[in-house]
Amino acid sequence: MSFYIYVTRKIPEAGLRLLQEQFNVEVYGGKSPVPRKTLEEAVAGADGLVCLLSDVIDAPLLDKAARLKIVANYAVGYNNIDIEAARQRGVMVTYTPGVLTNATAELAFALIITLTRRIRQADRFTRQGRFVGWDPLLFLGDELAEKTLGIIGMGRIGADLAAKFRAFGMSVIYHNRGRVDEATEAALAARWTALEELLSEADIISIHAPLNASTRHLLNAKSMEKIKPGAFLINTARGEIVEEAALVEALQTGRLKGAGLDVYEKEPAVTPELMALDNVVLLPHIGSATAETRDNMAVMVAENVIAALSNGIPENLVPEMIADKG
Repeated sequence: MSFYIYVTRKIPEAGLRLLQEQFNVEVYGGKSPVPRKTLEEAVAGADGLVCLLSDVIDAPLLDKAARLKIVANYAVGYNNIDIEAARQRGVMVTYTPGVLTNATAELAFALIITLTRRIRQADRFTRQGRFVGWDPLLFLGDELAEKTLGIIGMGRIGADLAAKFRAFGMSVIYHNRGRVDEATEAALAARWTALEELLSEADIISIHAPLNASTRHLLNAKSMEKIKPGAFLINTARGEIVEEAALVEALQTGRLKGAGLDVYEKEPAVTPELMALDNVVLLPHIGSATAETRDNMAVMVAENVIAALSNGIPENLVPEMIADKG
């Protein structure tokens, strides 16, 4: 019997081909998230599910999936999946760690440069035909040398960003639930701080933490008050880590000089006040959007599914399921 795999959105051919060579694969053809009813009908007969962050994989859905052996998330995060519900039903859950590290760090890097050098405003100014010649005071920005980069979440992506900005002569501080190993700290010349200290010292704050109960609204009205006046905030992690109403207020009052966002609290909706602010760069969740990275993610997803349905253990089980190996 050929296994049936349901894919909730078209992913790169590099991964689809691997799946189609071995399984009966159906891909949802819509451009928006698969409707819940369609997903429920599909999983009822599925042996494997390839899904996106926009797909809610909860206990009621898993109850309809009697044959399901694996949920392969096409993302490094997996807050869209009820991991405990999957575990209780014997369903493996995988993700795509590592392969999108450089692409996401590069995007955070781009947002920082765009904000501090006012590239978005200068580009629009030039396109409007307002450039009439060099001006000593035209679009003065902020240099990064001798400034402090504060990283919230020193995982793979945070560490990669820190390494990139060492070349700019920046100091690096970071906040995690715990310190990274001494060798990593030494290599990055990075110093662990409490969150309040990071917020009060950093000129650039870049978020790279996972979304969970402890990080949801980590930056809220109260914590925003601790931010160093004139700092910039970057979020390429998860939108719900930042309370957008508090972010808007910090930007409007000047507590924050600017913000660069690739993710949103109620994605895909964006708080309207953010749209109206000139000191904000807004991107449509493209942190991993390079051809190389998206291909690698697709291959990893396919390999996870193949391993699970070959009576093996996928290499990329989510950490909460590692204890179940063997």
